[in-house]
Amino acid sequence: MKKLILLAAALLCFATASCWAQERSTVRVPTPFVESGAPVTLEMVIYKPEGAGPFPTVVFNHGSTGIGNDPKLFKHTYAPERLARWFTQRGWLVAFPQRRGRGQSDGLYDEGFTPKREHYSCDSALSLAGFDHALADVDAAVEWLRKDSDVDTKRMAIAGHSRGGILAVAYAGTRPDLFQGVINFVGGWMGDKCPGNTADAINPVSFRRGAAFPRQTLWLYGENDSFYALSHSRKNFESFIAAGGKGSFSTYALESGINGHQLVVQQELWGPTVETYLAK
Repeated sequence: MKKLILLAAALLCFATASCWAQERSTVRVPTPFVESGAPVTLEMVIYKPEGAGPFPTVVFNHGSTGIGNDPKLFKHTYAPERLARWFTQRGWLVAFPQRRGRGQSDGLYDEGFTPKREHYSCDSALSLAGFDHALADVDAAVEWLRKDSDVDTKRMAIAGHSRGGILAVAYAGTRPDLFQGVINFVGGWMGDKCPGNTADAINPVSFRRGAAFPRQTLWLYGENDSFYALSHSRKNFESFIAAGGKGSFSTYALESGINGHQLVVQQELWGPTVETYLAK
């Protein structure tokens, strides 16, 4: 009877592809920041694959909260198990840092709001200041990870979704010798519906900061994205290339009615491209 139960469990695992062992842990990352007289630490969720490290590592950066008008969403920790499993099944450790004021991280979420914090601001000065604020958080998280014995610092990649995607590209340019790869899922900082095309004064400028990264980057975008039309994202990519960046731009057609901005959860679409990229 026991053998039958074990066999049934094994078959269920095979059918659902849900039995890959990965270890999840949450750490508190120290930072140089102090707010209201108190030191700020960041929440970071880490998924480790089976076996002994050190492991090649992906730093995966989260996006925004829509238009930034719902503070309840600020406290959601972004660390999707299914996305992590895709990487850990291929032997990669995945780290999901939560920036200041996001998830269970300390500090104020201050990534480019209007003066009264009603929502994210299309004012380029405010928005770009928020971008720098976020980059500093990424830097603190990466510096902590580089000291982790489970991380192979010679095989690190940085990735992200939406705001996390543009942060990944830009940060790699500020640390050009640190990463071996950059994966940008539908990246951008402000949506292209900002009045007066002000997003054109925010997104290309920020992407160009990544042009100093000397290796190939991977840009993945979905059709019918409610935040970034493909025409806008292609202009961002062209601006990055014109500044000296290297990369490829891939687009995907999602099923009818699915927002292209959710490409990151469509692993069956981008999986082969990313697998080939990581193998290089």
